[in-house]
Amino acid sequence: MPEFDYTFHWRAAFKALPDMLAGAWVTVEAATVSMVFGVLIALALAAMRDTRNPVLRGAAHAWVSIARNTPALFQIYMLYFGLGSFDLHVGSRAALLAGITFNNAGYLAENFRGGLRAIPATQVRAARSLGMGALQAYRLIVVPQLLRIVFYPLINQMVWAVLMTSLGVSVGLNDDLTGVTQDYNARTFRTFEFFALAAVLYYAIAKGIGWVARLLAWRLFRD
Repeated sequence: MPEFDYTFHWRAAFKALPDMLAGAWVTVEAATVSMVFGVLIALALAAMRDTRNPVLRGAAHAWVSIARNTPALFQIYMLYFGLGSFDLHVGSRAALLAGITFNNAGYLAENFRGGLRAIPATQVRAARSLGMGALQAYRLIVVPQLLRIVFYPLINQMVWAVLMTSLGVSVGLNDDLTGVTQDYNARTFRTFEFFALAAVLYYAIAKGIGWVARLLAWRLFRD
């Protein structure tokens, strides 16, 4: 029976905690930016999928289909390495953000599309009959109801975006949480300690997002 002779050295990991917390902040920033752009693009894709224009509908369908049926890592690789084959060089951070945004938009577009279909069209017609313009009716009538319907899927996607930022290390990003952790691991070979601490930080971020979501839901939807 093999003997367990590994000696834990947590001091080095705890000394690196300030740098890892800085990396965690970069991770949260990247996930937030990708979610903001992902939501905006997803709203456009949801509208395009319900349009009568076959070109717009086909383009939106292709985006959603590719985003949902191929690995996020492949999407980031195509932006970082694939475009490089055509002398279009994208930085590590830009490739990661664009890849996660592409993925987020594909998933959220389906959530938004389902949410829009859950809102009766008669409400928009009633708003128009009261003199509201199309954009005004959409902003004041549709979007608030849509937010209530897709709120929790949005939070789930935000957590997923945080976890997907760890893929940045595969394209050379070294200042996010995983990148900083990998750098310390390469210098100290204390793999278990550093990655265990990083896992705790990812877990704390995810739970923090959930806590903030519950607080927002209480404030926004308590009526």
